[in-house]
Amino acid sequence: QVQLVESGGGLVQAGESLRLSCAASGSIFSFNDMGWYRQAPGKQRELVATITSGGSTNYADSVKGRFTISRDNAKNTVYLQMNSLKPEDTAVYYCNAKVVIIQRTYWGQGTQVTVSS
Repeated sequence: QVQLVESGGGLVQAGESLRLSCAASGSIFSFNDMGWYRQAPGKQRELVATITSGGSTNYADSVKGRFTISRDNAKNTVYLQMNSLKPEDTAVYYCNAKVVIIQRTYWGQGTQVTVSS
């Protein structure tokens, strides 16, 4: 059974940094795109950043220049380095991983990030 386990969330002040990690396991197939999404209270889940197995990245405009996504394919782990955090970054952050060959998308349980002003 595929599992995505996130870690690294917490409470920080505006301007500070956090690093999220997500370790994926249980798949006999390689993970293709991996990424991070977030959902703030009362809002829909939105894309934060994605990264392909080859390292190509995509970011939401709201985080460009502040967040960096990376991955370690050998460890099936994706990271999100978040710098210059703002109160509007407060949300539950979810890890996402896709296995294209079987058309499956997997989600982590979410980790809370709270940024105080």
